[in-house]
This record gives sequence, structure tokens and C-alpha cells, in this order.
Amino acid sequence: MSALQISCAFPPGPDVVEHARVAEELGYERVWLYDSPALYPDVWVTLAQVAQHTERVAIGPAVLVPGLRHPLTQASAIATLEAIAPGRVVVAIGTGFTGRMALGQKAMRWTDTRNYIAAVRGLLEGEAMVIDGAIVKMIPPDGYLPKRPLSVPILVAANGPKGFAVAHELGDGVMSIFGSYPEFPWCALLAFGTVLDPGESPDSERAYGAAGPALTVVYHGMYESDPELVDSLPGGREWRAALELIPSHTRHLALHEDHIVGVTERDRPLLSGEGLTAFTWTGEADVLRARLDATAEAGTTEILYAPIGPDVPRELRAFMAMASG
Repeated sequence: MSALQISCAFPPGPDVVEHARVAEELGYERVWLYDSPALYPDVWVTLAQVAQHTERVAIGPAVLVPGLRHPLTQASAIATLEAIAPGRVVVAIGTGFTGRMALGQKAMRWTDTRNYIAAVRGLLEGEAMVIDGAIVKMIPPDGYLPKRPLSVPILVAANGPKGFAVAHELGDGVMSIFGSYPEFPWCALLAFGTVLDPGESPDSERAYGAAGPALTVVYHGMYESDPELVDSLPGGREWRAALELIPSHTRHLALHEDHIVGVTERDRPLLSGEGLTAFTWTGEADVLRARLDATAEAGTTEILYAPIGPDVPRELRAFMAMASG
């Protein structure tokens, strides 16, 4: 497993600084925080807090969403964090899941996302960029921000050919939720789930608490893509019927409630051990270790393990022990 980097991902929240400290102590490579303003505290403020309470671990947002901030605002935030944690900052940018959809908006077009990434990268390199018809450049007084060019790595969050083309052109690698892409030297894969104790059933309440929110988000994502797709999932047809009783103009608020944090009463009937093992990284250590080996062999270079539930330190310890075993 030496070639596969083990990182972790969290929603910004009240305990994330302590969780990041635990991750650093356990040897996780990077700590990534989600950017979804409708759901969580501000990602940049929280990353600054994490930076000030850690020493080694790399940190960054996954993923930033064009449309939430002007490119110069984004570049300034990246540079500010780099000043706080020199050499530790990483960034991922994508078209948006809850960062856009919890606002009632669709994901960004790849053309616009590509232009946004190009603008942010150009600004960090010290270039003058044309944005909204005007010349924009980072012009801070001496000592206010690190000098440009800033070589902060940028991953492109993508799962299809349009995004991959942008990643090849402008990214240092790709971040995915679906698979391994060996054509990229840096391929990060997001993984939700829980390492089961020996003999523990995936239908245990502990497993539901630690991986249930990852299962229900599968339904959320498929519904946003095409509502009828969820009908093919266990309980999906009944779940969709209940969801669509909510008026369409507020439905997105209910759909993304407690995203990757908990399971709502509406979503509770979707939980099953079979679903956890099919759609998340849930299983005993030997099963997950074999899956990690296969994932690394397929071309993934970094796993972003996203622990959930009431005992995140337990999840971090169990996953790292499994990956190191």
C-alpha cells in the first residue's frame, strides 16, 4: 500500500479541528474539507483554524465551486491559507454538488468551470486575467500575501470526458467519486464507509450511524441527475414519491438536509446492510484491504476517506489500521 496515499475528508463543523489533529497523528496525508455554504460553516475560515492547530498534514477544500466566489476572491483565499500553512495547501475545484444544488441550482457547465479554473490558476501565477470584461490581477502590498507565482496544486473534480479534458489541460490531477483513472499521475478517489469489527453485521446501528449518510446520498445524487433513476434502487420508488410531496420550489432544501452528517427520518427506510456493502466502503478489514489493493493497482494514487458518525476518531483509527495492515 506504500504507493497509495491515505487522506481524509470532513464537512466543516464543530469538531473538525480535533478530528484533523487526530488524522495528523495517525499519519493521514491530507485533510480535505467540503465547501457547501448552505450546509456547513465557511470552508476557508475553518481551514485556517485547522492550519493553526496542525503542523504537517496538507489541507485544502474539496471541492470549490465556481459561482460561489469571484475568481480573485478565491485566489486571495488560497494565497491567505498558503501564508498560514506554507507548502501544505492543496485545492480541488469542480462543477458543484451540494455547493450548488442546495442553493436550488444545477451544476456548472464545464466551459464555465474551465474558464474559472484558468482564471484562478492564472491569478495565483501572478498573471493579469480578463474577467467580466476587465483586467484583474492580484496586487497586494508587499508582505500582505505570499509572492506570486504560487504553486498550489489544483485537482479537478471530474467523472466524465468533459471534466477529464479540463483536468488534463489545467489540473495537477483528478478527483473522482467513481473510479480509477491511470492516465492521471494524481488520481484521488473519495471513499465513504466504515470498517466493521470482526463478526459485526453491516446492519448494526453502529454501521448505520457511520455509513448510513453515505448510502442515502447516493439516492440524493441520482435524484439530482434524473429523478427516475432512483426507482431502480431498493426503496427508491417509495422514497421518491414521499420526497415529491414537498413543493418543488423548496424540495432541494429537504433533499440535501443533513448531507453526509446524518440520516433524516425520510431517508431512514433506505438503510440496509446490503446497501452499505454495495454502495459504500463498508466491510471487515480484510475485505476493504483487498479493495484498496485493487484500487491502487487500477491507478488511484490517493484515497480520501470520509469518516461519518458519532465516533469519527474511531473511524479514522480503524481505516488507517486497515490500510496499513
